[in-house]
Amino acid sequence: QVYLVESGGGLVQAGGSLRLSCAASGAIISINRMGWYRQTPGKERELVATITRSGDTNYGDLDSVKGRFIISRDNAREMVFLQMNSLKPEDTAVYYCNARRIWDSADFWGQGTQVTVSS
Repeated sequence: QVYLVESGGGLVQAGGSLRLSCAASGAIISINRMGWYRQTPGKERELVATITRSGDTNYGDLDSVKGRFIISRDNAREMVFLQMNSLKPEDTAVYYCNARRIWDSADFWGQGTQVTVSS
């Protein structure tokens, strides 16, 4: 089992920045890829960005976040971060930390952190 705890969400004005953090614990050795997803009411959870232990990143299909969001990772502390800059009201969502187990691709999720961007 892998446990994920997010922090750093909140309310920010458009154009502002937030940094989300996710701390992993448990069977961490089984994890290579970690990342962030987001979800708004009535919509499916969508990929924001992922990062492997070696630092390979994938920002998915969300063109709107490319160049504004930066994912990073601290392997020594088993943490992953999402730096969000130039935030827009459409970035408002619950952001979830994700970890994927290597041998069976099982996904583990944090409880989510609310990000609200006011116009």
